Amino acid sequence: MAKLLLNLRHVLDDEADDVRAFLDASDIAYYETSPGFWNISLGGIWIRDDDDLAEAKRLMAEYQAQRSARVRAENEAARKDGTAGSFWAVLRDEPVRVLVAVLGILFALALVALPAFLIWR
Repeated sequence: MAKLLLNLRHVLDDEADDVRAFLDASDIAYYETSPGFWNISLGGIWIRDDDDLAEAKRLMAEYQAQRSARVRAENEAARKDGTAGSFWAVLRDEPVRVLVAVLGILFALALVALPAFLIWR
């Protein structure tokens, strides 16, 4: 019976491509399901043979450790050279979006506080 190796929800395309590549290189049979039109159903990469599952999980753990180290190093380098994103950079580049978000947050807080205000009055 097939076993889920990777849920594709919120997975970047390059990461899914890397997983497909190491499965192909290791001759591990797999298939892929799409999340569907409304993204409700489970999209993922499934291992066909239960005997290959342990090897696939081992390869996945190695890949995730390598990817984690690489991405952390990239983020640290971007932070050091000033190209990493920050709140102030977003505020400078997209002030309208930040203003709309702040107004939305204030509106939500007002809705939450309204019953308490009405009871207190």
